[in-house]
Amino acid sequence: MKAVILAAGVGRRLGGGDSDSLPKSLLEFGGVSLLRRHLEILNRSGVADITVVVGHRSASIEGEIASVGSGLIKTCRNARYREGSIVSLWSARDILGAGAPVIVMDADVLYDARMMRTLLSAPLENGFLLDRDVEPGDEPMKLCVRDGKIVDLHKRPTIPHDWYGETVGFTRLSASMAAKLAERTDRFVRDGRTNVEYEEAIRELIVEEPDSFGFVEATGLPWIEIDFPGDVARARETILPRLVDD
Repeated sequence: MKAVILAAGVGRRLGGGDSDSLPKSLLEFGGVSLLRRHLEILNRSGVADITVVVGHRSASIEGEIASVGSGLIKTCRNARYREGSIVSLWSARDILGAGAPVIVMDADVLYDARMMRTLLSAPLENGFLLDRDVEPGDEPMKLCVRDGKIVDLHKRPTIPHDWYGETVGFTRLSASMAAKLAERTDRFVRDGRTNVEYEEAIRELIVEEPDSFGFVEATGLPWIEIDFPGDVARARETILPRLVDD
C-alpha cells in the first residue's frame, strides 16, 4: 500500500497565500504538526511508502519530513500549486499508476488514528471514510448513497440519493482504480480544467463505476478538516483532547 498526501496548497481561506504564510500541513496541535501526525499514523498502520505533494513553502515541508527520519518518505513537486487541487493529484500521477493500491489523503485533517485502521482493514478495494454527522451547507464534501451504493461525491450533489454523509478526505484505491484516476487527472489537465478540486476526477469514476466503490463508517470518531481560522480553535479545544493515537 502506498500513500499520497496532498500538501501543496497555500491555505487561502485560512488567511494564507503570501510567500511567508505557514502551510496548513505544518500547523501544530499538541506540539505535533498535521504532517508529522499523518506520517506517524501511516507508519504505525503499516504504510511506509509515502509521497507528499509539495508546492507552497516546499522547503519547510521537506524539512519537517526530514525530521521524521524515514527514508521511504518522498516528495513530489507541484509547481502550479496556486491552481486547483486536481493539479496536485495530477503531479502524483506516476505514483497512482505504479501498480499498487494507494491511499490519497488531504494534508489538512486532524483525525483519530482509529480512522486510518478502519479504512485499511475494511473489506473493500475502493472506498471512503464516511461521517454521518455532517454539518449543513455547501462546505462539506458529501458522499451520497442510494440503495446502499455511492452515487455522487460533491459539495453540491446533483444525482438523486437517499442520504449523504461527509467524506473525511481519505480515499482508498486499488491499483487498477488508481491507474484510472491517474489517467483521469491527466485528461483534466489536458482539457484545461485545472481550477477544480481533485474530487471532481474521483466523482467521474464513481458515476461511471458505482459498483466499484464502497464506504466504511467513521461516525462518532473525532476529526476536523482545517479550512478556516475557527477550525484551528475547534481542533485545539474540541478535537485534540478526544484523539486516540495508539
